[in-house]
Amino acid sequence: MAYTTINKSTDYFNNKIYTGNSGTQALTGVGFQPDMTWIKRRGSAEDHALFDAVRGVTKRLTPSRDYTESTDAQGLTAFGTDGFTVGSSDAVNGSDNYASWNWKANGQGSSNTDGSINTTYTSVNTTAGFSISKFTGTGSAATVGHGLGVVPKMYIVKNISTNSLQWRVYHASLGATKHMALDATQAAGTASSVFNNTEPTSSVFSVGTDDGANKSGDSLIAYAFAEKTGYSKFGSYDGNGNTNGNFIYTGFKPKFIIIKRTDNTAPWVMLDTARADVANANVVDQVLYTNDSQAEFSSATRAVDLVSNGIKIRGDGGDINTNGGSYIYMAFGQSIVGSNNIPATAR
Repeated sequence: MAYTTINKSTDYFNNKIYTGNSGTQALTGVGFQPDMTWIKRRGSAEDHALFDAVRGVTKRLTPSRDYTESTDAQGLTAFGTDGFTVGSSDAVNGSDNYASWNWKANGQGSSNTDGSINTTYTSVNTTAGFSISKFTGTGSAATVGHGLGVVPKMYIVKNISTNSLQWRVYHASLGATKHMALDATQAAGTASSVFNNTEPTSSVFSVGTDDGANKSGDSLIAYAFAEKTGYSKFGSYDGNGNTNGNFIYTGFKPKFIIIKRTDNTAPWVMLDTARADVANANVVDQVLYTNDSQAEFSSATRAVDLVSNGIKIRGDGGDINTNGGSYIYMAFGQSIVGSNNIPATAR
C-alpha cells in the first residue's frame, strides 16, 4: 500500500497559465516561491525559456535549443513569495497566452562537496526530490553531488558556457549507458562519455568526458529529480498503437507530464491539466514540445486521460503510442492523495 509524505503537491510544483501584457507584471497564485520556472508562449511560435534561482533572475536557458545561457533583462526578473515577475520579452510576456511550470528547491543553495567535483551551488528540496546544481567541468570522468539523499530517477545537464551542445538527459528506465537530448527528437543514444556508464547513487551522479556534460572549464547546470510516492513518478511503457492505450499507474493524479519515445525519433510531448480544453479536466490534448518553438496545438492522437491514480493513453499517434514503441515519462502530481496515515490509492 502506497503512502505519501507530501500532503499538498502545490507546495512544491504547480502549473501557472497567464496572459501576457507586453509590459511588466507580477504573477501570483503559484502557491510558493519557485526556484525553477519554465515558460512557453502558447499562441505563436517562440522558444521555451527556463530560469532558476541558482543561476539568478534574467539568466535564461532555452530548452528547445542548444544555446548557452543568455541574459534577458526583460525575462523573468524576480522570484516572488507566491510566483514570479516578468518583463516585456516576447518569450515570457508578449501579447499572448503563456504556460509556466514551477518547482521549489531551496533558493540559491550552497556548495556540495559529495562528488569529485565540488558544486558552486546546490539548491535542494529533499521532501519533493528536486535539486539544482551548478558546477565547473573538468573534462575527465567525475562525480557531482546532487544533495537529494536518495537515488535520482532523472537528471538533466546543460553546458551553459559553450554553444551548440545539447541538453543531456539521464532517465532510470534507460540507465547510465544511454542518454537523451531534451532539445532534439533523436532516439536514445549510447555513449560512455556522457554519464560514464555509471548509475547515480544517493549522493552523486556521474559524468564522463562529453563536452555537453563536463567540458573542462565550462559552467554546467544540473536539474535532478527523485521519485516521491504520491507526488512524482518517472517510468517507461510500451505502446500498443490503439486509442485504448496502456494504463500507467502513478499513485496520484498527474498535473503535468512529459513523454518521449526512446527507440526512434519523436518529440518530447508536454501535457498538463491547466491547458486542458476544459481547465483541470481529465482528458488533455493541448500539446507543446520541449524540443520545438511551435505554438500549442490540439491533437486527439496525442491525448491522455489523467485520472486519480495514473495516466491512461487515449491517443494512437507515434509520439506517445506507436505499437511496440518504447517510451519514458515524467509526471508530477495534482491531487491530495494521501498523507503519512492515508493510503495513496484511487477512489
